[in-house]
Amino acid sequence: MPINEQIRDKEVRVIDENGVQLGIMSIKEALRIAEEKKLDLVKIAPHANPPVCKIMDYGKYKFELAKKEKEAKKNQKVINVKEVRLTTTIEDHDFNVKVKNAIRFLQDGDKVKVSIRFRGREILHPEIGEEIINKFIEMVKDYGVVEKKPKLDGKNITAIIAPKQQ
Repeated sequence: MPINEQIRDKEVRVIDENGVQLGIMSIKEALRIAEEKKLDLVKIAPHANPPVCKIMDYGKYKFELAKKEKEAKKNQKVINVKEVRLTTTIEDHDFNVKVKNAIRFLQDGDKVKVSIRFRGREILHPEIGEEIINKFIEMVKDYGVVEKKPKLDGKNITAIIAPKQQ
C-alpha cells in the first residue's frame, strides 16, 4: 500500500482515523492533515475514483494485520496426503496390512492416495487393478469417503480417499 509521499494522485477522498469522511481534497492538504495528527496517509482503495486514503498509524496497522494472519494460521489444520501402493498380485495379509495403515491415516485426519502400478503385461488387464482398488475402498468406507474415483493414468490407477467428518 502506498503511504504518504508515495501517493501520486492529485486528488483523494480522505477518511480520518475514526472513520469519518473528510471529503475530496488535494494530496498536499491530506498530507498536511495527517502530519498535524502525527499519523500516516495510506491509500486503501487505489481503483476508486478518486482513490480513497485513510489517516492511520501505519506501523500499528501492519502489526495488527500480521497478528491476524498469525492467528488465522494457528487455527488452520494441515491435511497431508499419505500414499498406499498396491500391486495386482498382492496377497491377502499384505492387503489387510495396507488397509489397517490407511484406516490409521484416515483416523489421524490425513487423506489417503491409493495407487496400483502396472508392471509389464499387467496393463493388459486393468480390470484386475480396479477390482483391487474397489475392494480396498469397500474395506475403508467406514472411515473415509472417496474424493476422487479410481482412474487409469498411464500405468497407474489412483484414487483419493478423504477422512469422514465427525
